[in-house]
Amino acid sequence: MLAQPNHQSAETMNMLRALNARFIHNFVTNDVASHDAILHPGFIDIRPNGQRQDRAMYLKHWATGFDPKVIVYWDVRDELITVIGDVALVRSTNKCTRRRDGTDVTGMTTYTDTYLFENGKWTCIQAQITTVAPENYPSDDTIVSVYIEGKLQKQLS
Repeated sequence: MLAQPNHQSAETMNMLRALNARFIHNFVTNDVASHDAILHPGFIDIRPNGQRQDRAMYLKHWATGFDPKVIVYWDVRDELITVIGDVALVRSTNKCTRRRDGTDVTGMTTYTDTYLFENGKWTCIQAQITTVAPENYPSDDTIVSVYIEGKLQKQLS
């Protein structure tokens, strides 16, 4: 009998952090092929308005979802990963500044990406995004990564 993986290990947490970073990078770079590879065949997306998108529709929108001329600032903050058995909840908040007609509008959304560990790997089975009210914005000291005009910024450590 094969030994069960320790999903509470630092290695697993680092793997899930890397998947979260890849998920975001795939979005910012409109990388459908890389994103497709981390999605479960039964994947579903739930938008802030409650709309559900199947995997095919989600990936179709993924190809053009990020425009660096419109989304001039994007960050990932307040990352929280919880593993329960073979399920992982990967949660973070994104701050985004969109520029339209010379006007910048900033807001935040929080997401939960649900991953399933099967066949030796983690794949995302559901993504859900919720708009965050300003009084619930996580602070800047929780920022994990920053993109400006679609370019990943070097982290100061």
